[in-house]
Order: sequence, then C-alpha cells, then structure tokens
Amino acid sequence: MVTDDTDDADDHDGRPGYDAADAYEVGASAGAAVETRPRRSVPGPTPEVEAERRRALRNHKAFVTGLLVVAAAIFLACSWWQSQPGDTPAWVGYVRAAAEAGMIGGLADWFAVTALFRHPLRIPIPHTALIPKKKDQLGQALSGFVGENFLNAELITEKVSSANIPERIGGWLSQPDNAAKVSREAGRLTANGVRALDPKDAEAIINSQLIGRLSEPEWGPPAGRLLEQLIEDGKAEPVVEEVISWAHKKVLASEDSVVRLIDERMPNWAPKFAKNLVGERVYRELVSWTAALNEDPDHEGRHAIRRFLHQLAGDLQHDPAMIERVEGIKRDVMGSTPVQGAAAAIWASASASLVEAAGDGNSLLRTKITELCLTWGTNIQTDPELRASLDKRITGAAAFLAENYAGEVTAIISETVERWDAEEASEKIELMVGKDLQFIRLNGTLVGALAGLAIYTVNQLLFGA
Repeated sequence: MVTDDTDDADDHDGRPGYDAADAYEVGASAGAAVETRPRRSVPGPTPEVEAERRRALRNHKAFVTGLLVVAAAIFLACSWWQSQPGDTPAWVGYVRAAAEAGMIGGLADWFAVTALFRHPLRIPIPHTALIPKKKDQLGQALSGFVGENFLNAELITEKVSSANIPERIGGWLSQPDNAAKVSREAGRLTANGVRALDPKDAEAIINSQLIGRLSEPEWGPPAGRLLEQLIEDGKAEPVVEEVISWAHKKVLASEDSVVRLIDERMPNWAPKFAKNLVGERVYRELVSWTAALNEDPDHEGRHAIRRFLHQLAGDLQHDPAMIERVEGIKRDVMGSTPVQGAAAAIWASASASLVEAAGDGNSLLRTKITELCLTWGTNIQTDPELRASLDKRITGAAAFLAENYAGEVTAIISETVERWDAEEASEKIELMVGKDLQFIRLNGTLVGALAGLAIYTVNQLLFGA
C-alpha cells in the first residue's frame, strides 16, 4: 500500500532544525573543484504562524490520505466479496468500480502534488522534486514576469497618470489634521536624525566648515572692504552718532573720576585747592567739547573720526603692518579656549534646540511645517498649472525609474531566490500553498470515483458485463 509522503519539513538530511544559512557545496561536475557559498535562510512568517501552517497542512494531508485509504479498503473488500463463491449483489460492482477509480485518481494526484516538492517515496524519479531542482529557473521566470507586466515603463506611466496623484496629495495636505500629522512625523524624523548623529562627527563638520573656514582667509582686507562699503552707503554715520552720544553720556557721569585722575597727576607740592580747580576746569572743558561734538554735525571732531575710519578702511586692505596686526589678533582669537570649544557648544545648543522644537507641536518649526503643508495642499487644488507640472514630474520620475532601474529591481527577485536553500524554499512554498494543493488530491479521489462509477454504469448498460 502506498502511503503519503508527509515528512516533516523540519527534518532535512536527518538534521532536525536544519539551518538554511549553512554553507552548501556546488560541484560543476564530477571531480570538479568544490565551491562553498553561503545560503540565505528564506524569509518567512513568525514561528507561531509557521507552526499553525504546519499543523493545518498535516491535518489536510492526513484527511486526504485517510480518504485514499478508505477507497483502497472499499476496493479490496469489494474484490474479496466478488471472489467468493455464489452470486454477488450487483451494487458491489458499482461500489468496487467507484472505489478503484477513486483510488487511482487519488494516487495520481498524490504523485503529481508530491512531485512538485520532493521525490515521491524518496525515489529519484525523473521530473520530480521540481521546485528544489528548478528553483533558480522559477526565480528568473518570476523576475521576468514582474519586469514585463508590473515594471513596464508604459504601464507604470499610464497607471501613475490616471491615479491623479497631485490632486490626491493636494486634497490630503489641505486637511488640517493631515498637515498636523505631516508636521508631527517630520518633527519625529528630524529629532531621530539629530539624535542619531554622532556629536564628534557634528563637531568635526562645524570645525571644518565653519570655524576652520573663518580662520583661512585674512581678516583685514574683507573687514576693510566692508567698512569702506558701509562708509560709502552712509551706514557708518549711525555708528558714529551712537559712539559720540555714548562718549558724551560717559563723560557727564565721570566728574569724580576726572578730578581724581588730575589730582593724581599733579605735583605733590601743588595746593589742594589748585588741584581741585584744575580738575574741575579740565572736566568742564571735556564736557563742553563732547557736548559740541554731540550737537554739531559739522564738528571737526566728527570729521576727524570720519578721516580715521577712511584711513582704517584703507590700512586694513593695503597696509601690510595693519593686515599682520589683524592676523595676530585672529590667531589669538582662533586659538583661544572659547573658540576651540565652540564646535561642541554650538552643536550641543543647536541639537538640543532642534530636538525640542521638533517635539513641540507649538514650536515655530512645527507650526511652519503645518502652514507649509496647508498652503501647498490648497495651491495644488486651486492651481491647474501646478497640478499639471507635478503630474508631469511624477510620471516622468516613474518612467525614468522603470526604464533605468526595472532590471535592478527584478534582479533582486532572481538573485534572492538563487541564494535560498533549495529544500527550505520548497518547504516554505509548500507551507504556503500545500493546504490548497491537498484539495487537488481530494478532488482527484472524488472525481475519480464518480468517473469510475459513470464508466462502469455505461459499460453495464451497453454490454451488461
């Protein structure tokens, strides 16, 4: 009696728990050098889902095999009955014919289904174990099928164009809840990206792209050109005004300091009242001069300041001594401890602020993203030219990707299938479709029985034997 080949899939070559990632050997021919390549485990469902599929497959196999056994038992019983002396009821022949045909149909379909995944009864019959043997060809065929029917540039362009993607995007973005969702997801992505950055890498970028570049050029000539431009545009005058006003206010509040300074500079033998008179006199003259400077736009002191600024702008650009002096200041500044640690401080402050803004729904960043989404969504809906432009760009991008990268995408299918272990791939496929294939065996048994009964009945009606 032929039994169903229902070997558990977790027993390969006598190795329970077979790991498909183990290396396998590929021989080009007998005696050829053996090459070892790693095989990838076939991706699959969770262990719980896989266990449930195994259980369902075993149950279906057991039921259909049981039906085949019942048909065989009925056939043998009817054959034994007919072999006994005496007359046998006519219906026994009908039952025997149905059971015989059902048994044959069930066996034929059992062979066909089993031959897809393994050698029936472990006998290496030609054209059996088709999936393990033809796995790579199946992967290539599937890859070609997907490329021709799904990643076809003309088909994709037509589908993308008919989908009205810009209009759908505009309608979706114009909804406040959706705009807020985009803002929230953009904030989450931004925060995760900032957190994922290595502070050392960020500091290195700040040092090389910001602080390092500040120290590369000479500071004097650019500063001189900037000052010269400010003077020509009249933008230096407000600064002059502020400096003069500040100086006058400072002098007004410095009477004691001026008198004391004069007192300290006069000879020790000078009388006290003389010192006070001189100090007060100097202070009054200083106040008078700064007041005149502050009030008179045409004061000579103002002209002197302007001449000084003009001279400074020229010296910063053309005087080697001044340029070198500024470079010395630059070296001192760039070599100072605060500047050396500025990159870390800048990144710490910027990253913390960015993460906080990205996570705060009321922050300026999140609010601007929401407003931008709403604005774009409304513009897309109301502007036909913008929709047409976006549709052209989207379909063009889809066509470009399909024309230039369809081969790479479909190659993933064939290359992935090639890396799969043949036995494990066959097992996984059987777990996916094996339950449905058992209905082929069931139908083969039932249809075979009905066909056998019909043939036997017609034979009896025509020939009576």
